[in-house]
Amino acid sequence: MSVLAIAEHRRGELRLVSLEQLAAGRDLVDDLGGELHTAVIGGDVETFGAKLNREGVDTVHTVDVGEEFNHDVYTQVVTQLAEEVEPTVLLMPNSVNGLDYAPAVANRLDRPLVTDVVGVDAEDGLTATRELYGSKVETTIDVHAEQAAVTVRPAEWPTIETDGDAAIEAFDATVDESAVRSTVKGFEEVGGGDVDITDADVLVSVGRGIEEEENLDIIYDLAAALDATVAGSRPLIDNGWLEKDRQVGQSGKVVTPDVYIAIGISGAVQHVAGMKGSETIVAINTDPNAPIFDIADYGIQDDLFEVVPALTERFR
Repeated sequence: MSVLAIAEHRRGELRLVSLEQLAAGRDLVDDLGGELHTAVIGGDVETFGAKLNREGVDTVHTVDVGEEFNHDVYTQVVTQLAEEVEPTVLLMPNSVNGLDYAPAVANRLDRPLVTDVVGVDAEDGLTATRELYGSKVETTIDVHAEQAAVTVRPAEWPTIETDGDAAIEAFDATVDESAVRSTVKGFEEVGGGDVDITDADVLVSVGRGIEEEENLDIIYDLAAALDATVAGSRPLIDNGWLEKDRQVGQSGKVVTPDVYIAIGISGAVQHVAGMKGSETIVAINTDPNAPIFDIADYGIQDDLFEVVPALTERFR
């Protein structure tokens, strides 16, 4: 028995979900026995392979087949890898790319596919946990198959930071060029923004408590003092006060910064779904019953218009 996790990279950077999958895979291997395999396809496979060599990983497969993601190439390569490794569970990211090729791979391998999983367990048969209705309900799915495919929601598992001693092996995939019917000609961020909040170490995130657009100046001042990036909840994006690519939450982006400062954000489940993986959460809100305080490591129950300038002055 084994688990195979397919890594993901974008614009020359290994995406965090690649390392989070290793933690999910390790949990499964602890239940199933066997080995944990991971694979990176395309790009700087030598560098990515070295980064994937983390504690608990037995084998890292590197597949040198071009630079960019391509549906047809990934479908062929992942299928061949799975046929070679024969994993009990095939893990893939629940990302735009992952959801592009995962159904095709599962179909070719004749495996059931469970998507957007936030928990997996194989102690007594494979079960997968999913969230429904804006993360208000959790469902547990029993998978009645000897082999299955699963897409993993980002930011639901910790990353494994310790280096490992995995075998790094080049996988010689055979790509049928006649079956490659699409070509990637470039990469463009939707929304035209100049920042990627998913890469930020410190996020200063603001909600409807800021009241007026012109009040955002105090948020930008605090972010500048902290060398942080500004993000926001959906109401601010809907009002056009922040760009769409700065939205955190279920309909925005999933973020996992070292520090997440939630200012004037109540903590609706849709927002929490996008930031609960942050290492340290600081909440500033006048409402002592705001749900954001339930997940905050540090809470300040006070007027943000007094607290934020005071913090800015302290950190300058």
